[in-house]
Amino acid sequence: MSKSTLAQWLQRLELLHPSEIDLGLDRVSAVADKMQLLPLSQEVISIAGTNGKGSTVAVLEAVLAEMNCVTGSCTSPHLLRFNERIRIAGVEVDDAEIIRAFEQIEAVRGDISLTYFEFATLAALEIFRQRKVDVVILEVGLGGRLDAVNIVDASVAVITSIDLDHQEWLGESREKIAREKAGILRSGQYAVIAEVDPPDSLREAANELACKAYYSTEDYQLERGSGSWSAQLCTLDGPKRQIPRTQTGSVLPDNIAAALQSLLLLGREFSDTQLSRALENVQLRGRRELQTIAGREYLLDVAHNPASVNKLLEYIDVTPCNKRVIAIFSAMADKEYAEMIRACAGRFEAWFTADQPANPRAASGSDIAAQLRREGVERVSVSKNIRQAFRRAQSVMAEGDRLVVFGSFYTVADVLPLLDKDRAKG
Repeated sequence: MSKSTLAQWLQRLELLHPSEIDLGLDRVSAVADKMQLLPLSQEVISIAGTNGKGSTVAVLEAVLAEMNCVTGSCTSPHLLRFNERIRIAGVEVDDAEIIRAFEQIEAVRGDISLTYFEFATLAALEIFRQRKVDVVILEVGLGGRLDAVNIVDASVAVITSIDLDHQEWLGESREKIAREKAGILRSGQYAVIAEVDPPDSLREAANELACKAYYSTEDYQLERGSGSWSAQLCTLDGPKRQIPRTQTGSVLPDNIAAALQSLLLLGREFSDTQLSRALENVQLRGRRELQTIAGREYLLDVAHNPASVNKLLEYIDVTPCNKRVIAIFSAMADKEYAEMIRACAGRFEAWFTADQPANPRAASGSDIAAQLRREGVERVSVSKNIRQAFRRAQSVMAEGDRLVVFGSFYTVADVLPLLDKDRAKG
């Protein structure tokens, strides 16, 4: 595929393997061995969890940047461009660099079939090697134990929240899901457990591996106030590190604390000034992203399961809107969208939903509308696509109103370019 564009490469990768998701480490490990990618020479922070992984990565990038450390981050999924998945010092790598990595993978893989995600993971590791980054940050795509990034041994493993999601792959209970996510733990290595109510299976896995585990509320603590938070974190030499009281922003304090605790366990000390500057610059697109255009507010969040929707609602409570709040909502058919809708009872004055014609996984607009009506919602609009739903929602907004866009990465990804276009117009 010489001289192919990135778009052509990605189109091919989508068809290369018979299954979009095919958990297991044998294929990707075999190709990594051929490329001599492992073991990595850098410190590695791996992050698993149901929600909060992307935010934790963003905090790590921002703080390490203030410390003049060059990070290499591998994340998923992307919102607008594949390049978002591979970042150096917080900046997306360009098409040419990704294509070169793909070509190197293709040259050695032989008859080994790789999934789209496995190709992306190997490309990231190759680029990190070429760029000689200081710290590698790996976000688990699905689960942990059998996810492609788990071919890399973490110096510190971070596990954020544990909730029901992807049950068809990970199991029908928090205990089973936690056991899968615990797969990123390594014997005798550091682990940060940010889940405030860790299932027994997670503790058992950490104990079996003799991990140096640090648990939220037990080993390190968060103190929440009205619109602010502070923390006491553990250091390697014993005394607690006090994080000064900070205003609550778009990133959950739980995820900030987990990121900071992992850095301290690597022996990477940061000053209060460095932390303050870093947190001022953290904004992950589509995660509690609040914009104001022409006097109207737009809150975008990729919340796509009941737990993340509840966190979104908490954020709405601490950032109240002066006037009406309405919603654009579209979710995947395999998600618990009825529970997500139920959590929002009475929160929105009107709902706009839509089909996603290019996405076979998406629930139809009519199915979502039917569920809304079963929950007693009267003001429901169904559109043929998200763009149309967005423009319809805008047409009923007055100055001071807020539009909340949520339900899936795809929903937010369809709206972001429209907002960017509106902002450019002024």
